[in-house]
Amino acid sequence: MAGKDRKKQLARQRYERQQQRRKAQEARARRMKIIGSAVAVAVVAGGAAGIAVLAGGDDDSKADAAASPQASPSAGASSAKPGECAYNDAGDAAKDVGKPPAKPAYDKTVKATLKTNQGEVKLELDGKKAPCTVNSFAFLAEKDYFDKTDCHRLTSGELNVLQCGDPKGDGTGGPGYQFANENTEGAKYVKGTVAMANSGPDTNGSQFFIVYADSTGLPADYTVFGKITSGLDVVEKIAKGGSEPKDDGKPTTKVTIQDVAIAGN
Repeated sequence: MAGKDRKKQLARQRYERQQQRRKAQEARARRMKIIGSAVAVAVVAGGAAGIAVLAGGDDDSKADAAASPQASPSAGASSAKPGECAYNDAGDAAKDVGKPPAKPAYDKTVKATLKTNQGEVKLELDGKKAPCTVNSFAFLAEKDYFDKTDCHRLTSGELNVLQCGDPKGDGTGGPGYQFANENTEGAKYVKGTVAMANSGPDTNGSQFFIVYADSTGLPADYTVFGKITSGLDVVEKIAKGGSEPKDDGKPTTKVTIQDVAIAGN
């Protein structure tokens, strides 16, 4: 009987670990969320308001870690030389293309075009106010990092954004590095703004969002690195299609980035 009881106990423990992993996997679908204290949006595991990147892993030893914020060092933890950017290792890359050069390639306005299955969206990127962000975005674009990736999140209400930039297409992926915030002082997320999603201060990666209607209740915690110059109607059309779940979820109208072109490259 003792042997049978022990087997039952082990089976129960294994079941509980499986349940923990399942909950962690469900939480992954809610990562990299743009959440402001003044905005009613999804709440991640543990009831914590904020944008959370959670530690992954499917084996039993990582089950508990998956329910807590990732412990990877933020970009702010490493100082860069004057005029250079620090891109610090942070987890596994959703698509491994390496890291951008430390010295920013741009120091003024850069033009970019998002080519999607729904139409083209043209951008102006601010290489002067957000040089490290533009450097990373352009690097990833030139490495085809964004190609054939789906925009995974659409929100509406007080927060009106289309979020993209994850090759996994579920909000859990990044480029394998993080870098510091830029151009956040006094930031306003008005219609046409392009900004970085993050998991807290100085944890920018590859995910970004396009503001298709004013979202001024969002706190100034997200790097503004560009604006839409044409094609906002494409994003507005996508927004009209709604999301599943309603108001904060996967866009009902599938949006796939086919290519991101940087002017002159």
